[in-house]
Amino acid sequence: MQIADSIVAITGAGQGLGRAMAEYLAKRGARLALIDVNEEGLQQSVEACRQQGAEARSYVINVAKEEEVDNGFAQIARDFGGLQVLVNNAGIMRDGLLLKCKDGKVTDRMSLSQWQSVIDVNLTGVFLCGRAAAGIMAEGGNGGVIVNISSLSRAGNMGQTNYSASKAGVAAMTVTWARELARYGVRVAAIAPGFIGTDMVAQMRPEILESLVKQVPLRRLGEQDEIASTVAFILENDFVSGRVMDIDGGARI
Repeated sequence: MQIADSIVAITGAGQGLGRAMAEYLAKRGARLALIDVNEEGLQQSVEACRQQGAEARSYVINVAKEEEVDNGFAQIARDFGGLQVLVNNAGIMRDGLLLKCKDGKVTDRMSLSQWQSVIDVNLTGVFLCGRAAAGIMAEGGNGGVIVNISSLSRAGNMGQTNYSASKAGVAAMTVTWARELARYGVRVAAIAPGFIGTDMVAQMRPEILESLVKQVPLRRLGEQDEIASTVAFILENDFVSGRVMDIDGGARI
């Protein structure tokens, strides 16, 4: 697939990795439909992409709400005349241990709301957006690409029962969709980032940052553009499908 002039929807595009991917693809000439619940951040991302000379529009959509997703993607297709790419990036964290005990008694546990909120956005949101985008691509008759953002944590990570489960589910859906949607010319792949130097990570205490870096054999955090360039690779290589790419500096064993 040629990135220039391709219509690309990116969820979670109002900040962080989503904005970085949007700007990276804007430089390559993509036409961008940027999605987020944060309207202010979304407008900043749109402006950043327009400064690169790209066409960009904003769509305030809660990816966990079926009606909002279906209506929003239908509007994107009308505004742009179709859809070639979806980057399923939106995600949240609500970390906590499954439970805590003291003196043989449970003193705390992960709440159902902690679990459900993460599953709603990170897993159900990916499903709803992927389904909506795949429908547009299949009906358009020209195929397309879906790139899901999983995580190093899909292998399991202490304090992230909810997040790890959601990202493992994203990886499994990626392989399933690749097999199901190939008949319509739609490729599906995923990226599992490790520790990336986002604004949120940069604000962590120095000792926490140091502990993260020690877990990476390359002894540094990943750059946001190193994830964005992987998205570009997946889009441009027409034989990539059904795979989850670990971009983590060797952190996963």
